[in-house]
Formats: sequence, structure tokens, C-alpha cells
Amino acid sequence: MKYLHLIWSALFRRKTRTLFTIVSVIAAFLLFGLLNSVRDAFTSAGHNVAGASRMITMSKESFVVSLPTSLLMRIQAVPGVSAVTYASWFGGYYQEPKNQLVAEAVAPNYFDLYPEWVLPAAQLQAFHRTRTGVVVGQSLAEHYHWKLGDKIPLQATIFPQKDGSNVWTFDLVGIYHVNDPRLKGEEGALFFNWDYFDQATQFGGGKAGWYVLRVAQPKDADRVARAIDTLSANSDHETKTQSEDAFQTSFVSQFADIGLIVGSIMGAVFFTLILLTGNTMAQAVRERIPELAILKTIGFSNRSVLALVLAESVLLLALGGAIGLLISGAVVSGIRAKLGPQFPMLPVGGDAWAEGIALMVIIGLVVGALPARRGMKLRIIDALSGR
Repeated sequence: MKYLHLIWSALFRRKTRTLFTIVSVIAAFLLFGLLNSVRDAFTSAGHNVAGASRMITMSKESFVVSLPTSLLMRIQAVPGVSAVTYASWFGGYYQEPKNQLVAEAVAPNYFDLYPEWVLPAAQLQAFHRTRTGVVVGQSLAEHYHWKLGDKIPLQATIFPQKDGSNVWTFDLVGIYHVNDPRLKGEEGALFFNWDYFDQATQFGGGKAGWYVLRVAQPKDADRVARAIDTLSANSDHETKTQSEDAFQTSFVSQFADIGLIVGSIMGAVFFTLILLTGNTMAQAVRERIPELAILKTIGFSNRSVLALVLAESVLLLALGGAIGLLISGAVVSGIRAKLGPQFPMLPVGGDAWAEGIALMVIIGLVVGALPARRGMKLRIIDALSGR
């Protein structure tokens, strides 16, 4: 730390050049924070301890093809299955088409299979008693300023009611929350009673979108999956049973390989950043050859000169990177507040900062390596004579 003033002075020897370079670093890490937030939102779906023993049974043909509810008892009877529930996709929007919702019609025991969703017992009982009752996540309720007792009209985009109306009005009877900050994105959903949905929609008739089941022993998951799929083999509703993680991954992959896209963009950004900052450091050291020679003359060792140049490079990346991550955190918070919890972005948290700091240090060392080596190998007589 005693040489910090020396490193700082060297870094800002050419203020304009340094400031423009820092702006480039800020832009790179701002983009890193935003893209990392989107990637984490997709990859974290279903990745939790409770989900390790949960599995999803859906139509083998497609996610949008429904399954008969008569499968419930048959799945429950499969050895190794400890609990089963089912749900159907509803979708729809609130007030305006841009306010699309993750809305599902669920069986009465649906919340029993998701213990990570904390819902007061009295509110769960109210949900069971109220035909038009609805339960929403805390993030969703806060976004739309909903409170218990509110009437929530949803505009259906797929399922009209039997009277031809596309407006479904629900009574808000419960608000659940998630304690794990990594799973806060799960607070953006809305759930209502499957029985009400099945009876009121034009497309009812005892059909469920998918089944959620819990296995008693996770090690038996493969055997249980094969046994469940055998139940409907060679029928008109063949099924595909998989882990919740695999289901979430396959659902996201219908749109795109988010990890590959984000990784490719960030790779290109940081490759360009290495070239830019590397050129800045090389030019900075080249201009200070006589000064480095003087440092060696007054007693600085080769290793000390090497450390000073590397520290300068890392400081350059750290300044821009920290500012970029701070801005990305504010931008992500603003986007989530504006667009709601349905938009796939997670807050820029500790994991993103840890990864970002590691990148700052690594890139700083990489771009500073060659200039630092040049400074270390510098011969005093050659430098002072201008050779």
C-alpha cells in the first residue's frame, strides 16, 4: 500500500487516455453484469435442494399437449412415489398485453410439493375454501401493489370462459415468499384453483398440463420415471418423465441456448477489452522507460518494477470493473422494478461480484504481463541513453 500513490500517479500520467480506457472497462463490466443476470435467471430455475427429488411428467409429444387427470392415481401407485400433484398453464395478462403473467391452475395439494414457497397456513386454507381464490408471489404482489382481498382481473389469451368472456376475475387470498435470495425469481408466479379453471373454461374436461411428483429416494428417480412412462406406453397420451432441472432446461432451450449466447457475447467483449487495455498498458510503459530506469537506479529491484506495472494494470481494470458492476446492479434493479418479476433477470449479487473481481484481476495480470516483463528486464544504461 505504501506505493499506491506512485501507482496512482503512473496510471493517470495521461489522464485523457486513462479515462477513455476506464470508460471502455466500465462498458464491458456493465454488459457482463446485465448478461450474467439474465443467464443466472435461466440456469438457476429448478436448481435447489428441494427440487432434487421432484420430477415432472408431461406429454411426450409436446409441452402444450394435455394429459388426462385419471393418471393421478396410477402415478401415485408407482412404488417410490411419495406425492403427486398437477397443474395447467393459463398465462394471460393484467390490464395491458405487456403485463404478461406466469399464471397456472393448480391442484389443491400443489403447494405441498414446494416447501421452499412460504405461505401462511391461514392463507392456504383460504385458497382451498375460495373457488375464485388466487395466490401470488411477494415480488409480483409488490410490483402491482396488490394486497390481500383485492380483486384481480386477468385477460385470457388462450382459455375463454364458457360464457365467451376472456376476463377471469380472482380474489387474492394468499401471498407466498421465498427465503433463498437465489430463488427470488420464483415469486413472480400466480396460482389459482384447477377445479374452478376446469369447470369454467371452454376447454375443460379433466385435462392437466403436467404432473409434479416427489420420489421418496432420489436414487430411485430413473426407475420411477421409467415406470411412470410405461403406464401410458402405446396410448394416445404417452408421457415423458424427467427431473425438474431437466424440465426447466428443456423448456428454456425451446427458445435458445441462453448459456451459449451469453458466453459468446461476453467472450467477444472481454477479448476486445484485453486488446484495448493491453495497448494502453504497453504504450504507458513505453513512455515511462526513463522513469523506470530511475526507479531501478535509486534501489527498486526488478521484481518491484514488475509488481508496480502489474498493480497499475490491475488497478485500471478494478476501477472500471467496479463502477461497471455498480451501474449494472442499479440498471437490473430498475428493469425488474419497471417490467416486473416475469422478466428473466436476477439481482447482481455476491456471485456476480466474485466472478467479476476474478475477471478484473486475471485480465489485469494478462494485459500487464508483457509491459511488466519489459520493465523488469530493462537495463538502466540502455534506458537512460535512449536505446
